[in-house]
Amino acid sequence: MRIEIVQPLQNWAEDFASLRTIIMRAAPAGAQVHHIGSTAVPGLPAKDIIDIQLTVDDLEQVDVAAFEQERFRRSSAMNDHCPPGVELPECELRKILFRSMSGRSANVHVREKGRFNQRYPLLCRDFLRTHPVAANAYGLIKERLAERFPMDEDAYYDIKDPVFDIIVEGANEWAKAIGWSEPPSD
Repeated sequence: MRIEIVQPLQNWAEDFASLRTIIMRAAPAGAQVHHIGSTAVPGLPAKDIIDIQLTVDDLEQVDVAAFEQERFRRSSAMNDHCPPGVELPECELRKILFRSMSGRSANVHVREKGRFNQRYPLLCRDFLRTHPVAANAYGLIKERLAERFPMDEDAYYDIKDPVFDIIVEGANEWAKAIGWSEPPSD
């Protein structure tokens, strides 16, 4: 699959809202949903894929068949990456990933409440929303990576993920300084 970064599209927030309704039909009771990733940061270039985080109390609560009925296919990816130099138990990185099978391109990342990988995308999203210089630099990095590695996802993520780990370090300091806490469902 070709990696292509596009300029921000006005419809990303509306597309998330439509997908949110569909996802909540398949979600376990009490789940929270957030628009995450670059399409959730106004003005940030991104792949034209809506990333959504569904937060659940326990991954065992997820009914894969319910997501399939809503036209989402479970992916084989089961763990998020661990930042270099950080040692985390596997439970802090586990997730279920669903990809849309038709209609709007979307990824649904199902993660457990309170885990490292559940907090990470929310903190980074909120940090980039309030730090336009960091967001613009991150957007430029993604554009250049996509130009250099348009057909090599492994190379793209081998560089992009550590760059994002640098961003999260700043985001953690920002979170402490302002008393950031996890936002309610979008």
